[in-house]
Amino acid sequence: MPRYQPDPALKFTFGLWTVGNIGRDPFGSPVRRPISPVQICKLLGEVGAYGVNFHDNDLVPIDATPRQRDKIVAEFKKALKDNGLRVPMATTNLFADPVFKDGAFTSNNAKIRAYAIQKTMRAMDLGAECGAKIYVFWGGREGAETDAAKSPVDAIKRFREAINFLCEYSIERKYGYQFAFEAKPNEPRGHIYFAVTGSYLGFIPTLEHPEMCGVNPEVAHEHMAGLNFVHQVAAALEAGKLFHIDLNDQEFGRYDQDFRFGSANLKHAFFLVKLLEDWGYDGPRHFDAHAYRQSDYQDVLEFARGCMRTYMILREKAHRWNHDSEIQQILNQIDVQDSALSKLTAKYSSAHARKLLAVPLDREQLASMPLPYERLDQLTMDLLMGVR
Repeated sequence: MPRYQPDPALKFTFGLWTVGNIGRDPFGSPVRRPISPVQICKLLGEVGAYGVNFHDNDLVPIDATPRQRDKIVAEFKKALKDNGLRVPMATTNLFADPVFKDGAFTSNNAKIRAYAIQKTMRAMDLGAECGAKIYVFWGGREGAETDAAKSPVDAIKRFREAINFLCEYSIERKYGYQFAFEAKPNEPRGHIYFAVTGSYLGFIPTLEHPEMCGVNPEVAHEHMAGLNFVHQVAAALEAGKLFHIDLNDQEFGRYDQDFRFGSANLKHAFFLVKLLEDWGYDGPRHFDAHAYRQSDYQDVLEFARGCMRTYMILREKAHRWNHDSEIQQILNQIDVQDSALSKLTAKYSSAHARKLLAVPLDREQLASMPLPYERLDQLTMDLLMGVR
């Protein structure tokens, strides 16, 4: 395989809504013509992507007839086959239509909540028909501008009821879905419930089928909250709940920019790739990003290639970092182990507590141990900038 070409084993995917983005924003009209799902499959096949993901209405318009739906799906499945693509993940659009202006699963209106569940069941049918095994839930309208409008406690209960219902639907239909929850602090709502990945990691154990449920963290969403995305992904990995991941980039403290992966915060991107590779993440690596509004479709191709190429370059640099002798020497210096002490502190017992209290630990000596983090960080920068 040529250097930095996408590796199929890494399962690089894009959404119909990402490379198909027409460049509209709150202040401006579209700058690119819409292209069909079939055309998007051709584009992704050309750049060497592994797969394509979709919201239900990215593929089938919300007002399509059953006959129109079946025709669209048949054409899409043929395009998948023709371009060597898979559909690892599907999701439901519960945010665009006016019916969801004040929430879907968390709406105050029981009929709207029922419609949201109904729509999701049909979207799950569609995803399963196309081969998806991961189902993402992003609650873009599940929030509030004023807490006078709804109870956040009731909203959480309603969200739980919906997920429990849909888990049973997947089980009964034998779809084998893994549910992945995607957090975001705000936009389009002023405040979105389940604002960060940790919110969902706390929520999942309260579900009737927690074993089916994990998270789908997104770079931009955690950066909007001012958080270190690598740490959020690490928490999900450690909990065994990283089912899917959305890769893009984002300036801190801005609106949801969805930049090309690695284009804004290269060091953050490096340590993210290193984390995923070091810990053997084997799920899809989904690029939930958009080309610049100035781009034409030729440049959209470069955007898609660039997302994957940057990941591949950073993957190689992570391998080099892990095998750099000076970097590893510093890591060995700062990673001070003591097997006897670790055995005492690994699990509490009265005996371990008594022994630990008797251990002579000199705080001044411990505080004087060198931690050459400036050198370590500069070696990392040298490696990233190609001078090492």
